[in-house]
Amino acid sequence: QVQLVESGGGLVQPGGSLRLSCAASGNIFSINVMGWYRQAPGKQRESVATMSSGGISNYAESVKGRFTISRDNAKNTWYLQMNSLKPEDTAVYYCNAAIRATWYSTTAVYWGQGTQVTVSS
Repeated sequence: QVQLVESGGGLVQPGGSLRLSCAASGNIFSINVMGWYRQAPGKQRESVATMSSGGISNYAESVKGRFTISRDNAKNTWYLQMNSLKPEDTAVYYCNAAIRATWYSTTAVYWGQGTQVTVSS
């Protein structure tokens, strides 16, 4: 069984920074794609940043230049560094990954439990 556990959310003032972490545990053969999504009240969940196994990253236009996704393969952990935060970044942030549990498994998508990020003065 694969589990994703997030940490690092909280309350920050506009212009501040936060770093989110997502640690994957359990039976993991490979992580194909990892990413971060967010959902603000009354809005649909949206992609914030993704990174392929080859290290290619993609960002939502609204966070380009402010957010950075990175990973530590040895720890099966990835991060979202969020700088210059704005009130509109307020949302529940979810980590996500496409994981193969064994070499003969198909890829399955897993989600973390979500962590609240609030940007307010």
